[in-house]
Amino acid sequence: MTALSFDEQGVDVVYQGTEFRLEKSLIENAIGKSYPDVTDHEVLKIVAEDPALSGEPRRIAEILA
Repeated sequence: MTALSFDEQGVDVVYQGTEFRLEKSLIENAIGKSYPDVTDHEVLKIVAEDPALSGEPRRIAEILA
């Protein structure tokens, strides 16, 4: 299971028992959008090659609101 914890500066990730941080600038460069417009599903696709996506994607701006 993958856990994502969003804040204004990036995302804390726990993936297969490993904890790491994706900084805002890295996410923006990888996705090609401004950080608030990136969705949680897009971040999962950075972390896992074939993530199990469920539910509707949510923009980071909505998650932080």
